[in-house]
Order: sequence, then C-alpha cells, then structure tokens
Amino acid sequence: MISEYVKEQRRYTQAELAHIFHCSEETAVPIIRRLKQFGVLKSVKASEDQRNMSDLLDNDIEVADVEIDDRTYFYVFTFVGVIMVGDRVLKCYPKYIFSEKQPLAEMKQVMHVISKYNRSEEQIVNLFNGDEENRSFNLLAVILFLLNDYYEYGIYSNEENVIETNGEGDILWGRTIDENFPIISNGRPYYMELYTRRTVNDETDYFHRLHQAVLTECSQQLKDAQLTELFDIEPLELTDEETDDFGDTDYILNRISGELSVQFNTRKQILLKTMYAYIAADRKVDDIDDSVSMFGTNAFNLVWEKVCAAVFNNMLQTELRSLPLPFSLNDAYKPKARQKLIDIIQKPEWYASDDSGTKYRHKAADTLIPDLITISGDEFIIFDAKYYNLHMEKDGLRGQPGIESITKQYLYQLAYRDFIEKHGLNKVRNCFLFPTEDDKFTDKGYAELGMLHALGLKNIAVRLLPAEKVYDAYLTGSRIDIRVLEL
Repeated sequence: MISEYVKEQRRYTQAELAHIFHCSEETAVPIIRRLKQFGVLKSVKASEDQRNMSDLLDNDIEVADVEIDDRTYFYVFTFVGVIMVGDRVLKCYPKYIFSEKQPLAEMKQVMHVISKYNRSEEQIVNLFNGDEENRSFNLLAVILFLLNDYYEYGIYSNEENVIETNGEGDILWGRTIDENFPIISNGRPYYMELYTRRTVNDETDYFHRLHQAVLTECSQQLKDAQLTELFDIEPLELTDEETDDFGDTDYILNRISGELSVQFNTRKQILLKTMYAYIAADRKVDDIDDSVSMFGTNAFNLVWEKVCAAVFNNMLQTELRSLPLPFSLNDAYKPKARQKLIDIIQKPEWYASDDSGTKYRHKAADTLIPDLITISGDEFIIFDAKYYNLHMEKDGLRGQPGIESITKQYLYQLAYRDFIEKHGLNKVRNCFLFPTEDDKFTDKGYAELGMLHALGLKNIAVRLLPAEKVYDAYLTGSRIDIRVLEL
C-alpha cells in the first residue's frame, strides 16, 4: 500500500501527482481520471496566477480529458479526508495548513471533527460513491462504521436464557412452587431448591463469531493502509477465524438475511445490513484496480461553519422568549415569542396585478440566512465563518471573500436593526472568522464598504482563529469566550 499526504486546493502538476502516486505519468493518468470522475480532483489551466491561488472558482475548472505528459493543466484536490484509489491512500489535509511536515496530528483532529459533524447531521453510511456509470463500493466508510460501532456497542450477541437450581439469577417462582415440596415452618412455606434464570451471551452463536471475524479483518485492512493511527483506532485481533471459514459468500448472505428477518433491534439491524454489504462486496483495500473509497467531505466550509456555530453559542435557532436579552421581550415581539431568531428576518414580497386590475402579493420562501448570531450582555454579535486562506498583509490582499459576502454581512445587521433597538442591544459587532494553523487568536483588522457603513452599519472585523483550539472546543462540547476575539 502507498500512503501519502496531499493538500486541499494546492495546484499539482501531472508529474507531481505521479511522484506522489509512486508511479510513472503513464500509470498516473488513469488514476487522475478516476479521481476526476468522482469529483475529488479538478483541473485548471496551468498559469502563474493559478499556482498562487488558494481557492477554486467554478469558472476556473476545465472539463478536459487527461493526456500523458500534459503540462497545460494543474490538478486540484477539492476534498478533505482520506481517499483510497486502488492500492493508493491519499490523506487530504485542509488548505489552511502550510507546514511542510506531514500533518498527522492536525489530520487526526480533523478526522474526529468530520466524524462528529457527520453524526450531528445524521449522515448515513455511504455504501457507494459516484453515480451509476462511475459507481464504486465505499469500503473505507464501511470499515470505519463497523469499527466505531464495535467500540461503542461491542460484539453482536444473541442472548440465551439458562435455567439453574439455586443460581444467582431471578427466581422463577411459578416453576419452583410447581415442582418442589416446601417445608412448612410456623405456617410459612420454605423451599430448599429454587429455580433461577440468568441470561448469557451465546459466544458460539454464528453471528457473534462472524462479527468478530469481520472486525478482525477490517482492522487488519486499516492497518495495511497505514490508517489506524490517523483514525485513532487500536488494531483488533478478536479471533483466529476468517470470514471464509463461515461458508461461501451466498451462504453467509443467506444466513444474515435470515437473522434480519427475526431481529427487531434497530442497532443490530443496521449492523447486520452493513456486514451484509461488506461481505457482498468482497473487496479488499489493497486490490490493485480502479475502485475508489473515501471518508471525508467535499464541503469542508460547512464543517467550519458548524464548528464555529457550536463553540460561539449560535442562537439563530433559539426562540425569542428564551434569548438572554438585557430587557424582557418587547411588546411588538411578544406575539412572536415562540418564533426563532432566524424566523424574524423579513422575506422578499412580490406585488403584481392581472389584466382585470386585481392586485395580488406573493412572499418568497428564501431570505437572508446568517451563519451564526449570539447575544452576550448588551452585545449583538453577527458572525460569518469563512473558509478562506486570507492574506491581508503590507504586500497585498488575496484570498478574501467576495463582495457578496461583504454586503450580506452588513445586511444581516440591517435585518435585525429593529429587534436590536427595541431590546437595548447597544453594542453591535460584525465579524468574519477564518481558520489558521497558528496557535493564537489574531486581530487582522476589518473590512469596510463605505456606502453601507454610512448607513450606521458596523464594519466587519476580521479574526484569524487557531483551528486546533477551536476544534478541541467543538470535540469536547465546550464554548469559547467571545472576549478572546477582542471585538
């Protein structure tokens, strides 16, 4: 197995990818094509401007076939996580990490963050990647699900009731009375032998043993792919049995189907179905073919938004009556007390009239949606989590959000102006939050659009956040004191 790191959004030449894949450019071409088919690798025209860019715009993407020894394109990974293509493992780390070293510690934390994000979004196991034409069994996701399920719930078990005489389980009074003669003393019956029942796990059960064999095999495959440390998973050696010892594929699948028909525990059903998919696929991570398996996301910006919302106490989904306001809810908003803070933003209305002169109005479904808002004392703080590599130095500005991000951030304050004024929220703050690999919170200044600032709207503070500290708070379920941002 070949296991290497690649960086999200970095521009790679074909020769550089061939070096990473440990192969010739001729061999690298079908790998590149496969990665493009699954949407984790994009191509852009090779230019000096592109080489210096840290983000990818839709207009930059080139739809072109991959040719051997082609110097006209750069290739860009648009994925954070782990990709397995054939016998090659690519660990794609986030674009804001610039260290030249292999970022194992950072990637371990990022994988934990993605796992928690997936659970919070109730994401199911993606058994397959791609569409019908480019479909591939997602072995990595299945292996990780099976191992994480084991660490949370243990081995699959079918319980067996054992009847004993004078055992330590529950007394079966009906059987004890029916089958024993009591000794009567002072008018009370005493039984010298009591029938008892205890429940034990049947360790010889077929599915108990099969689960052990599957987990041991999955653990070994993760170890072979050099991924156990990255996912913080201890290697398992639960049994000497192999999955082949349980019969051929059809026999095992039939046995699992039979167990599913009598098993009504939801967790066990999900586990059995996942084992069924694993056995049916009959794939190995070191197969030298064009299979593509992955665990991660094409939209790490959504993960960053979720993380920031959690650690800075997002209140958009909080009912107005439950907000920590300086004063009680204003009379104008009391009829809306059960509405959430997100719900009071006005929606566009469309007015028209027909040929008869009848006028009518339609309210649009969509409106402005901030990333997160929090209230602290008399402060009303509007945050926007921006997943950009911002360069804001003396030598120039690049990697900044576009004008639409600037204008929307001002408009969020305008959307809440009435609510703010009626509830004594005297300090309004606007802020962009960018991730960085640094270890401190950094004040990088602010962004201003003069014509909107002239309306009395606050400029947008720019803060760089140490991703490691923010992720640690997210993973432990703790909050970050907003005062560290020095707004």
